[in-house]
Amino acid sequence: MKNYLILLTISIISMTALQNSHAQTSGNILSSNTALIIIDIQEFYFPGGMLPLVEPEKAAENAHILLDVFRSQNKTVIHIKHNVSSGADIHELVAPIEGEKVIPKDKANAFVGTDLLEYLKDNKIENLVLCGMQTHMCLEAATRAASDYGFKCTVVEDACTTRDLKFGDITIHAKDVHYSTLSTLQGTYAEIIKTEDFIDHFAK
Repeated sequence: MKNYLILLTISIISMTALQNSHAQTSGNILSSNTALIIIDIQEFYFPGGMLPLVEPEKAAENAHILLDVFRSQNKTVIHIKHNVSSGADIHELVAPIEGEKVIPKDKANAFVGTDLLEYLKDNKIENLVLCGMQTHMCLEAATRAASDYGFKCTVVEDACTTRDLKFGDITIHAKDVHYSTLSTLQGTYAEIIKTEDFIDHFAK
C-alpha cells in the first residue's frame, strides 16, 4: 500500500509538471524567437485605392494593436510591401519605424525573390505571427510557405481582410473568401486566433 501511494504521488507530480510545461510552452508565443510579419497593409487596399478591400481599416487597427505589443516587448517586426505602381505606401497605422525590417516583393509569396527566409534564420526566428492583406492571396501564400519551411505559424484572423471574388457568373463574398481561407490554414498550416485572444493569452 505504501509503495502504491508513493507511485501515485510521483505520477501526480509528473502529470502536474507536464501540464505546467505545456501551459508555459503554449503561452510562450512572444519568446525571443518570435516575429510579427505584417503583409501588404498598403494604401492601394483602402478606399480610393486601386483595389479596395472590405473593412481594411478594421484589419489595420487590429494589426496596429499587435504591432504595439511587439514593439513594447522589443520583439522582431517585419513589414512586407508589395511593389505596385500606385498606393504603395504602407498604411500609417502600421507604418515601420527605424530598425524594423521592410521587405519589398513582386510575388504573392513573400519568400519568393526576397531575403525573408535568410533574415528569419539569421535572427533565430522559429515562431511567426502573421496578419495582413489579402487573406486569400499574400497572407495565405506566406503562411503556407512559412509552415513548409518549418516555422510555427499563428494567423490573427481579424487583423486580415480580403474582397469579393468572381468566378464566371458566381460572386464569392469577401466574408466567405476570408473564412474559407482560414479554415484551410487552421490546424494544418497555422493556429488561427483573434486579436483579443492574442492579447489575453500571449501579451500580458
